[in-house]
Amino acid sequence: MLVKTYGGAVQGVNSTTITVEVDISRGANFYMVGLPDAAVKESQQRVESALRQYEYKIPGKKVVINMAPADIRKEGSAYDLTIAIGILAASEQMKSEDVHRYVIMGELSLDGTLLPIKGVLPIAIQARAEGFEGFILPVENAREAAVVNKLKVFGVDNIKQVIDFFDGKIEIQPTIVDTRKEFMEQSNLSDVDFTDVKGQENVKRALEIAAAGGHNIIMIGPPGAGKTMLAKRLPTVLPPLSLHEALETTKIHSIAGKTEKNASLITARPFRSPHHTISDVALVGGGSFPQPGEISLAHNGVLFLDELPEFKRTVLEVMRQPLEDRVISISRAKFTVEYPANFMLVASMNPCPCGYYNHPEKECVCGTGTVQKYLNKISGPLLDRIDIHIEVVPVPFGKLSEIKSSESSETVRKRVIVAREKQTERFKDSPGIHSNAQMSSKMLRVHCELDSAGNTLLKTAMERLGLSARAYDRILKVSRTIADLENSADIKTEHLAEAIQYRSLDRESWGK
Repeated sequence: MLVKTYGGAVQGVNSTTITVEVDISRGANFYMVGLPDAAVKESQQRVESALRQYEYKIPGKKVVINMAPADIRKEGSAYDLTIAIGILAASEQMKSEDVHRYVIMGELSLDGTLLPIKGVLPIAIQARAEGFEGFILPVENAREAAVVNKLKVFGVDNIKQVIDFFDGKIEIQPTIVDTRKEFMEQSNLSDVDFTDVKGQENVKRALEIAAAGGHNIIMIGPPGAGKTMLAKRLPTVLPPLSLHEALETTKIHSIAGKTEKNASLITARPFRSPHHTISDVALVGGGSFPQPGEISLAHNGVLFLDELPEFKRTVLEVMRQPLEDRVISISRAKFTVEYPANFMLVASMNPCPCGYYNHPEKECVCGTGTVQKYLNKISGPLLDRIDIHIEVVPVPFGKLSEIKSSESSETVRKRVIVAREKQTERFKDSPGIHSNAQMSSKMLRVHCELDSAGNTLLKTAMERLGLSARAYDRILKVSRTIADLENSADIKTEHLAEAIQYRSLDRESWGK
């Protein structure tokens, strides 16, 4: 007897429905075809043991399992349940009339219980698109899949529940998640806030500008000045995720297996902070079976690189293309996958190897030229993609002991949201452009016109401070964001003056 069951294979951020055809006929041996990897082939032993626990068995006949389409490689143990139900239905050990109406996936343990799997959300989205009635999967993944409406999601603990469900012996209640309600309730939850940070008002201002315009930012300062503390609070002043962004972010984390058990939707902007020993593949994604890297896991959020010069140069250089294109393409001989990578880069670094160059109290012990050599670990093209450079100085004791609290993240976020709304209106006819940081040189001439006083100020600053040519566009973009925060249609000289001070590392005198 021939029976078809259905699963899903994730490629990039999308899923392809996999048809598992099981044919049982006279003869012997067990055959599995359709480009399965080793983990899929090993399912025979897991399925056999799991069925034995409930007094079912793989029939002693010729069993042929074909996984179509055959040109897509099937990976992992998530097809265990799909294959097991197909075998039981084809051998008439359970009813098979309704099997074709569901996508069925899950990893089987030897005692028949189901273990959670990766990539549930894109599989559920594809199942709904193809008109399947429901999705049967491990209970730990049920809430994640239930984010997709108009699809019945049944979370189960073991294979016996699935068999009894198709035999009509039990009813399983579908998991229901009110996506919009849950999204609204959790979107503003955070355990950190700008009020936690004493002093550093100039750095908070720089972070506010970065958040308002989507600008990349680097903080330079001695150890203990508060760089990491400030960076961790940046997501709290970014605009809340839209429902579309939340779904997009959850999809990437689902593929990478980074969603928590029994979680549904990611409602907070991601904050990823990889260690400086990370490899280039781990950062951008890839591997034998391509997986999203840290830059994709930071999509719609913040990627924080602490101690930037300590990262391997090759690791930093592979970020150049994703920072421009907001997408990472991973190419293999037979296929290419794309992962989104629209993130804000926040970096921090010590000013020199000892950490105390330009420190107000402690003396730097680095030799002549050491500071510049340390800075040269960061290439010009990468630095070119960082709009704001801000020096962070230690907070004096008087500020640390102040009882008076500073502005909350919610207050700052309101100003950021208003500025972002102006940019949404400004770039409504420019697809793919959402913030000032993404403006091209052509757009700068349209949206960043300067009056004669502004042109004179910028010319004088570039000559006297020795600013490099690459600083010109960055200053215009940042000044446009400052003007948006001040609700000004034109870029004024005070906006330019503030933007100019955020180019510390472009000054010829820095580190000399």
